[in-house]
Amino acid sequence: MPPLPDDPIDALLSAHGLRRTQAARQVLGWMLAHPDTSFTHAQLQAALQGDGAAGLDRVTLYRLIDRLTQVGLLLCRVDARRVRRYQAMPASVHATPHFECRSCHRERPLAGALQASALDLERAARTAIETLQALGYQGLRLDMAVRGVCADCASGATP
Repeated sequence: MPPLPDDPIDALLSAHGLRRTQAARQVLGWMLAHPDTSFTHAQLQAALQGDGAAGLDRVTLYRLIDRLTQVGLLLCRVDARRVRRYQAMPASVHATPHFECRSCHRERPLAGALQASALDLERAARTAIETLQALGYQGLRLDMAVRGVCADCASGATP
């Protein structure tokens, strides 16, 4: 069944110059459906296979993730263990604060926890990006990672 022309995922893919393939729709649709979760390549592949995307091999997924990241539809972060994690790009992405635990290696978004400081963070991020753009840098995104030991690990509780 062909996709509807007013499908928002198709519109996003077209607006960013990407082909509207079934694989691209599946990956972008999954990521947009889970906006506050970051996935490694392996986690995303397992999730998509569990969701019925059995025809999506790992090389195709790597290439697709790379393309979606290059055009700004996905955010790619490298954690403290040098593992790449991908997440749907938030609508306003000047600062995307998150916490990475050095003990259990779980990630948690900090947007809610830092709500009172959100405007200050946004302003600082915008200033940094505008300053670098004035110097000729292009395609800028700011990723904020706070690394330490989470409350569960610090207290000895099982996450």
